[in-house]
Amino acid sequence: MPQPSSIAIRQEWHAAWQVPKFRQRLILGIALVVSLLSIFPYFFNWVEKRQGVLLNDRVLSVLPPHNVSVPLFILIWSLSLLGIVRAVQFPRFLLTFVWSFFLLSLFRVLTITLVPLDPPANLLNLADPLSNFFYGHDRFITKDLFFSGHTSTMFLLFLCFTGRGDRKIALIVTCFVAFLLLVQHVHYTVDIVGGFIFGWISWSLGSRIAGKD
Repeated sequence: MPQPSSIAIRQEWHAAWQVPKFRQRLILGIALVVSLLSIFPYFFNWVEKRQGVLLNDRVLSVLPPHNVSVPLFILIWSLSLLGIVRAVQFPRFLLTFVWSFFLLSLFRVLTITLVPLDPPANLLNLADPLSNFFYGHDRFITKDLFFSGHTSTMFLLFLCFTGRGDRKIALIVTCFVAFLLLVQHVHYTVDIVGGFIFGWISWSLGSRIAGKD
């Protein structure tokens, strides 16, 4: 993807900001995301205390657990950084991602509430200080299981990217992240599959809300 100059970026943002629908949708979307994220610490504190169901996962039963926190952290936040860069460069990307991420987060709250699960027996805590910061905890959250937030967010970035190179990188990273989460036994297989499904649903709805105006 050709990299726009700083002048081109300013011009594109100026043009986008002059469109009332774009401006209103972006402000509302950001406000909704911030509002939802603000309740996450209380929500996950409740989730961590409740009793859940322990699943019999055949994939995890044949996959020895290993701590792969470092490569997971590098992959997740490197792709997230690329997403931030594209959000600065392209207003349409930011608008689509904001609404898609809000819906994705809302779906996670609903599915985690409706599907109470206990973590896999051989779970190794994922050392991701940035995610823990957003969760509002200095301890590990282990019961935010169905569906996988890391997998779904990485897949959401893949869907939001428009450049061929970005999409290739994002798809590879998403697949590696999904596999490594299973290696660390952070999630059940159904959580990973659900991440792809809800990631697509959130993007499909979010892109419609963002519109073409």
